[in-house]
Amino acid sequence: MHICGLLEVILQGSGSAPPVPPCTKAEVAVLLLGCCCPPTASPPRLLMYWPVSWQTMRPVTAALWTAAMWVGLQLSASSTDIYVDLSSKNLSSVPRDLPQSVEYLDLSYNHIRQLHQGDFKNTTILRFLNISWNSLEEIDPETFLDTPLLEDLDLSHNRLKNLSGQGYLLHTKNLRVLNLTCNKFLTMTLGREFTSLVKLERLALGAKNISMGDFKNVAEAKLRTLTLSMEDDMHYEAGSLTDVHAQRLQIAFTRNQIMDTGLFADALSSFVELELMNLTGGYKEQWEQMSERAEIYTSDLYLTNISIKWTDLTHYVNMILHTSISQMTATDVAISNLPYTDTPVTATSNMKSFTAIRAVVKSFFFSQESVYNFFINMPVESLAIVETSIIHMTCPQKQSRTLQLDFSYCALSDSIFSRVQGQETLECENLANVRKLTLVGNNLKSLQLLSKRVQFMKSLQHLDLSFNSLVYDGLEECVWPSNITNMILSSNGLTDSVFKCLPKGTKTLDLKNNQVSVVPSSILKLENLLSLNLNANRLRDLPVCNGFPLLNELLLMSNSLHAPSVDKLQSCPNLKILDVSYNPFTCTCALRDFMSLGVKSEKKTSHTGIELLSWPLNYCCSYPEVVRDSQLKHISISEISCNVGLLATTILCPAVIMIIAVMVVCHRLDVLWYIGMIWQWTRAKHRARTRQVRPEDLVGIEFHAFVSYSQHDADWVHNSLLSNLEGPAGGLRICHHEKNFVPGKTIIENIITCVEKSRRCMFVLSAHFIKSEWCHYELYFASHQRLARGSDSVVLVLLEPLPQYLIPSKYYQLKSMMGRHTYLEWPQDKAKHRLFWANLRAALQADLPNTPVTEIEE
Repeated sequence: MHICGLLEVILQGSGSAPPVPPCTKAEVAVLLLGCCCPPTASPPRLLMYWPVSWQTMRPVTAALWTAAMWVGLQLSASSTDIYVDLSSKNLSSVPRDLPQSVEYLDLSYNHIRQLHQGDFKNTTILRFLNISWNSLEEIDPETFLDTPLLEDLDLSHNRLKNLSGQGYLLHTKNLRVLNLTCNKFLTMTLGREFTSLVKLERLALGAKNISMGDFKNVAEAKLRTLTLSMEDDMHYEAGSLTDVHAQRLQIAFTRNQIMDTGLFADALSSFVELELMNLTGGYKEQWEQMSERAEIYTSDLYLTNISIKWTDLTHYVNMILHTSISQMTATDVAISNLPYTDTPVTATSNMKSFTAIRAVVKSFFFSQESVYNFFINMPVESLAIVETSIIHMTCPQKQSRTLQLDFSYCALSDSIFSRVQGQETLECENLANVRKLTLVGNNLKSLQLLSKRVQFMKSLQHLDLSFNSLVYDGLEECVWPSNITNMILSSNGLTDSVFKCLPKGTKTLDLKNNQVSVVPSSILKLENLLSLNLNANRLRDLPVCNGFPLLNELLLMSNSLHAPSVDKLQSCPNLKILDVSYNPFTCTCALRDFMSLGVKSEKKTSHTGIELLSWPLNYCCSYPEVVRDSQLKHISISEISCNVGLLATTILCPAVIMIIAVMVVCHRLDVLWYIGMIWQWTRAKHRARTRQVRPEDLVGIEFHAFVSYSQHDADWVHNSLLSNLEGPAGGLRICHHEKNFVPGKTIIENIITCVEKSRRCMFVLSAHFIKSEWCHYELYFASHQRLARGSDSVVLVLLEPLPQYLIPSKYYQLKSMMGRHTYLEWPQDKAKHRLFWANLRAALQADLPNTPVTEIEE
């Protein structure tokens, strides 16, 4: 983060200072050198008042400076050519090897006596130069000839002697800040060189004598600030400041100096803002002089780093209340001799605002209530006491005219404004005109008690309770005044129950940096709520807008949202601005709708008109690991992978179509028949390879198979079966009755002999087969052989379809075999014949002894 952005966050978050504008790089360098970020966006400059000791700074301020210095050092380390710090290096002259890219150069606390032409010839883009706390006695008029961009020049605490002879200023026409305090100037006479400084905004000077006409050469300059460092035994001629046209006059005292009456009179007559620094006395003379004046031009009076007694302070304030001064600010005030009783305060005044910053007391025994009473009863429209260790604030004695109260970064407790009388706590009813109440950074703990403390502030519209320790248990009802529209509760310990303790008329609600995990749907309706800030909480999903129908802006940065439910935004019809950046997004299907919302927001095409702030830069995936830190905009999650129905349809429809197509093709091409046949052939080959046939099992075996068939199927057997199995085509020896039955033996004996001499029995099944009596005998003897030789000794060939209901009951062996054995069907398609014969040969193939075959004699 840019360093001044950090300052802005801290200061604005604390409420202890006005918003800080973005700082330039030069201002970062000033921070490194002990300077501050200015209240405007002008170039950097040194503080024109004495630094406050770290002991007097509050922890928040110290932390602010620590953070600023740390970030500044980081920036300096990364840009060494731009920021060059050569302070306290015991240098006697400007180094010749300065980098050309240097813009901010610090040469303070060295022993440089002279500046010569060419000392900065290489630093042509130099903008900030600090040569304070050296021994400078002479500066060559051509010294800054090569630095036309110089904006800030600090020559304080040196030995320069003549303000009318600063010829080097002729080459610094872009100069905006010039510090010449604490030199050896005897007179304040400014030379003609100062007329060239047309852009000068801040000028700091100091001399022994100030006379009429000394400032005529800056009469045309529109200065924002003129700082006069009061030298010891300084002489001032009345009217000397009439030539100066500046918004603010700063007068810095040393030691125990008393304000010159002529200088004070001219200051009150010529400058809108007057700042008196390091005062330790002379207050009586000042307020007496102001009380005698009929008219005072000054409207804003600042007292910085002063020491004052209580009586002097109260007299001073009471006197100013009678003047035309509209604003008084006292910063870093040490108060002594505090009272034991109440101090009267003027009842009426023209002063609009009183501010006390970092006030400390130097007394151990006094009445705190008397001190509080004086300030709370001041007749001003705006009262601010900040960064001051007050533990209580009383209630005004009568109805107060105050419109704004600011007690930021004090030590206030929940008893603020109340008082105890006996056993009863009385609430304050005399602050009914207060419109804005700021209680940032205190020790407030109970939100419900705070509602009671302010319940009678009927005009209250803006309430800031950030940076406290507020909690709400939801047990007791809150009693806020009805006119509150802007509520700031950031950086507390509030949980979901806080929505039960809010003013009904709230339009802007800030709950960032709390412990809210969910916005309850059944909450008190905030019908006027326009903006809800829930940054840095613990929300896991988008809230619904049932309780605040007019919501226009919803801020949910840095929560725990993994996959925001975009559907919930339908309950927010008026929502226009949404910030969900810096959340741990899970880039899965659940996030797809939100990613679509971001893309539409960027293209201005969303029908809801919602603007997604910081899109797409600050929206990154935290899971899965493969896309971690990738912007959501660059992540693609297809709809098909997230829609179960669509995914199922996409997969199943092609699968069903493919299955149907395959089934049709299989039916058309008889693929199933081919597969069955190939399976049988494979099994037959496998059995032939794996089954070990013992030689003794083949004793007497002469044929591979005995074929049994009906005489009506003889043509097919002779023309097809035998021709494909026997001879060169098949290489098998087949036994059949026409060739191998022995004459003279009975048919039964021949059947038995052929079955015994054949390794397998093959039956050609058809409708004629089951009608043949001899086929029945052959089947009968083959079934007995099957018991001896195994189940694969029978091979069934189905010549034509043969439903089992057509098989007579006496062929129970055939039915049993057809139920247990896979049979081969004779295909009518000639294209399938080759596979059929290959399968049949594989089923019958075996290595038989080379035994001669007995044939029937013709």
